[in-house]
Amino acid sequence: MNTELLGIIASFAITLIIAIPLGKYLAKMFAGEHVWTDFMKPLERGIFKLAGINPKEPMNWKQFLKAMMVINILWLAYGFFVLIYQDKLPLNPDGNPGMTADLAFNTIISFVVNCNLQHYSGESGLTYLTQHFIVMFLQFTSAATGIAAAVALFKAFRDKTTTDLGNFWDFFVKSITRLLLPLSIVIALILTFNGTPSSYAGKDQFISMQGDIVNVSRGPAAQMIAIKHLGTNGGGWFGANSAHPLENPNYLTNMVEIVSQMIVPMAMILAFGIFIRRKKLGLVIFGVMTVGMFMLMIPTITSELGGNPAIAKMGITQATGAMEGKEVRFGPTATAYWSTLTTIVSTGSVNGMHDSTMPLTGLWQLLGMMINGFFGGCGVGILNYFIYLIIAVFISGLMVGRTPEFLGHKVEAREVKIAAIITLLSPLLIMAGTAIASYVFMAHGNADWAVKPANWLNNPGYHGFSEMLYEMTSANANNGSGFEGLGDNNIFWNVSTGIILILGRFLPIFGPIAIAGLLAQKKYVPESAGTLRVDTVTFGLMTFAIILVLNALSYFPALVLGPIAEYFSMIK
Repeated sequence: MNTELLGIIASFAITLIIAIPLGKYLAKMFAGEHVWTDFMKPLERGIFKLAGINPKEPMNWKQFLKAMMVINILWLAYGFFVLIYQDKLPLNPDGNPGMTADLAFNTIISFVVNCNLQHYSGESGLTYLTQHFIVMFLQFTSAATGIAAAVALFKAFRDKTTTDLGNFWDFFVKSITRLLLPLSIVIALILTFNGTPSSYAGKDQFISMQGDIVNVSRGPAAQMIAIKHLGTNGGGWFGANSAHPLENPNYLTNMVEIVSQMIVPMAMILAFGIFIRRKKLGLVIFGVMTVGMFMLMIPTITSELGGNPAIAKMGITQATGAMEGKEVRFGPTATAYWSTLTTIVSTGSVNGMHDSTMPLTGLWQLLGMMINGFFGGCGVGILNYFIYLIIAVFISGLMVGRTPEFLGHKVEAREVKIAAIITLLSPLLIMAGTAIASYVFMAHGNADWAVKPANWLNNPGYHGFSEMLYEMTSANANNGSGFEGLGDNNIFWNVSTGIILILGRFLPIFGPIAIAGLLAQKKYVPESAGTLRVDTVTFGLMTFAIILVLNALSYFPALVLGPIAEYFSMIK
């Protein structure tokens, strides 16, 4: 037990050791200062020249968002048709079939929006070509899209008054060439040398200890697994994701993968403070997010180490904690740590089955995705937190009787309305989606669907409701993990979550960028004795309280019907 806890402490310490200098590097790189990766400039100039793009052209917030959406729509159209016809394309040594239209619709949206919700099994659902030129390609571009959007927010508050949020293409390309690509190569090499496949060979056979002949999928998995974690993407090369022994062979690779999915979200928060020349504000935000992370992590670990109360009633000792759905090579402590981080940073990869965790663990996993502001995905974590900041500024201003201000810019009705709409969006998508799913399941259980609603759930009652709630929450948070007792590869779930994926990704980017653009173009108001300072511990606590209150009011009823009710049913 002590060894496992030391493993968690070591993993977190290594993450910090990497994230701090990485944050400083990102701030300097995106500010256009000299950095060691300037040797990539000739490659970047070649890309821009080939594409006919002027990376120095200034963009206001509307132009920035237009550029972002145009390229993402093109990727949607391209990927949809490639997935449908993948069986007729090369690099398919295992003869995997093409996708149905509804599954392709869900899959391409999922990877474009950095969610990687998989309604197919990784090794049998895709070919090597689509793994490379759809999945792996989009894992780079979707992460770079989120980072570029965050840098636009940075740029809005670096200058006192401006309409220039920077150039989307410049931020986007640099995110790949100077961050995601070099670090992915390092991570992929570590995984390869520890046993993760990285070749283009098809399935291999081996004879198990009991004499069975087993077909084992292979392929260039290490490369995909590296960027899936670094870019907080999360899709598994194998259906079992990072619980698969080839995707995550040992404790070293487990540490590498968990560190990989945290370093960019953490570094971006620190980079924000450095970039806008307000390091203290960056540290306050980092502190709030870290406290929130530990408030979810500690009860998760406690819950898993406490074991299953139903098994305890049978008089069976659970010396290592709740082991159902866990890999023996990791244990419940490392799995609980992973489950917390993967749900707060929107990676969604798993090294154990979330559907098998204790009810209260499911509660904390759901809350991490519902809050979606404790570090969050690549870039979008600070965007989600920014909405909470604006609401905290507005309420604080009302409390002290002053016009709300954020970093020298007055926060007026238009900005607050946008923040309120974005705040209400997530509860609307999650609750409405779950309500519709529950209605369809209860009222049309035997209807003639592609998969009958009666066959959606492997678990009845409270846990079945949690499975549907989790799926909608995961889609909205661009997370991609799931309670896999849910049968989700059918028209209803493919289409409904596909729609939620798009709205849950792009509207929370649109809102903060619009607010930042509107604030940045206003006249700068110098700080005075009556200015509400947002870089203090007091304001950090205020923001934390806003996060807790908003999410408790929004989600508590649904959580009572799911994981909380299941918990009390187990201990009665």
